[in-house]
Amino acid sequence: MPLVALDCEGPLTLNDNAYEFAEALIPRGGEFFARVSRYDDYLADVEKRAGYKAGDTLKLILPFLKAYGATNSLLREFSRKTLRVLPGAVEVLRTLPGFLPTFIISTSYRPYLEALCEVAGFPLEQVFCTEVDFETVKISPTEARVLKEFCEKILQLPLIEIPEGAQGPADLPPESRQAVEVLEEIFWQRLPEMEAGRFLQEVNPVGGAEKARALETALSETGLSPLEALYLGDSITDVEALELVRQGGGGAVAFNANRYALRAAEFYVLSEKAQPELELARAFAEQGREGLVELAHRASQAYEMGLVAEAPEDLVSRSEDFRKGVRGETIGALG
Repeated sequence: MPLVALDCEGPLTLNDNAYEFAEALIPRGGEFFARVSRYDDYLADVEKRAGYKAGDTLKLILPFLKAYGATNSLLREFSRKTLRVLPGAVEVLRTLPGFLPTFIISTSYRPYLEALCEVAGFPLEQVFCTEVDFETVKISPTEARVLKEFCEKILQLPLIEIPEGAQGPADLPPESRQAVEVLEEIFWQRLPEMEAGRFLQEVNPVGGAEKARALETALSETGLSPLEALYLGDSITDVEALELVRQGGGGAVAFNANRYALRAAEFYVLSEKAQPELELARAFAEQGREGLVELAHRASQAYEMGLVAEAPEDLVSRSEDFRKGVRGETIGALG
């Protein structure tokens, strides 16, 4: 019996919880988050910096959330109030565990996953996500003021532009190179000297290689191999997990995905609802990867599915446009 593992934001929910929390607490917080997120894309996908992984945005923003009053209880309450699920996702989470071992592997903060599990009745012990505790780090009013000044400095920067095929800072436009230099100083020179820098040392977001590691843990717990894994992801944080499954002969599916996930996956799905996930799981349970191939070649009026290698050249633009249509222009544009 194979297993299915799903990313949370995208395949199951419509939110970007960290983005929305930043938007709620920090003045122009959405713009701030977008700049840090694009820097994250640069470090993970362009520079490929050792020790850095996609999704570490969720630790980079923590000092600033703390400076603007974030607490554990505030994040928990915010996550419950703002949770928005993809239509049909609750049914998916209630049905899948009845016939397949099912896991959620998410970069999102634990309180957000707790909110989803409460609504769907999904067991938290089957969830991998980012642990965060705002109460363990105490910052002075002076440090909070400095962090707010850093935040203002970041907001004055342009959004980093990443040309296709860029492999380092030399490939960026001049303004983007300058933005990278400013962010380098803030995150890797100034913050480590501050008490709030503990967030960068102590928090380990479940993104990139950590998602692949979480999937390996789930496979070990169930006595399975990547050949027997169906993984659904949608963004840069899912690349390594998708590659692990694809290379192992399992089912690597990019669901309403951006270019990063499409590049790593074998299959793609465009759907306004979560119900196709049940069809994928049943097909995979019966025939493995071949079941997904058959499903991809079968016409469906409810959603679009195909093999990435066989898709028209406009797949990336269509998928990214579709993603924005489902999740919203701003959230859909995040890496």
